[in-house]
Amino acid sequence: MEGKGASSIEEKEEEKKPSKLKRVCVFCGSRPGFRTSFTEAALELGQELVKRKIDLVYGGGSVGLMGLISKTVFSGGCHVLGVMPKALFFHEVSGETIGEIKVVADMHQRKSIMAENADAFIALPGGYGTMEELLEIITWSQLGIHDKPVGLLNVDGYYNSLLALFDKGVDEGFIKVSERKIMVSAITVQDLITKIEEYVAVHEGVVSKQNWQ
Repeated sequence: MEGKGASSIEEKEEEKKPSKLKRVCVFCGSRPGFRTSFTEAALELGQELVKRKIDLVYGGGSVGLMGLISKTVFSGGCHVLGVMPKALFFHEVSGETIGEIKVVADMHQRKSIMAENADAFIALPGGYGTMEELLEIITWSQLGIHDKPVGLLNVDGYYNSLLALFDKGVDEGFIKVSERKIMVSAITVQDLITKIEEYVAVHEGVVSKQNWQ
């Protein structure tokens, strides 16, 4: 009985332990995709952010996976910052906006503001835009612009081919082994967030952070 009680106390203390992450930027599709596992992953990630009291930074859309995770985090009481290019506002916003919306001039400004306001980045399944955002934020880390964790939630093996391409880049001499470790990946939300919280950069930026500023 004593062992069981001690275990329960430890579990409660673990639940109360605050995350070192305050705001996470999530890249994801403005469409839901065909598999229910994609929408379930977005909902689960949103619920986990709420549980850990982590605010959300995202692309500002109210449709697709973007809409699901933003509504989940916002309804859970955490702050939501959406960054939306003016030209895409009526394309990616359906009905009421969610949380705080910052309308910007273009995609470059969108990504810059999202990066500035986040402690870490997570990519869910998505299309060209999601992959482009993920690759750019990895490149910024490689260059030394930032040293924040980058995570990939590989739902149902959606990103297997992309991960294999990264490994091919290492094998062929285009990506350093240390740079391959810039991004962490996992198939479950809890495992991914744990890896992100434990992340320590092992690569050297091409140029020092001060030079970029």
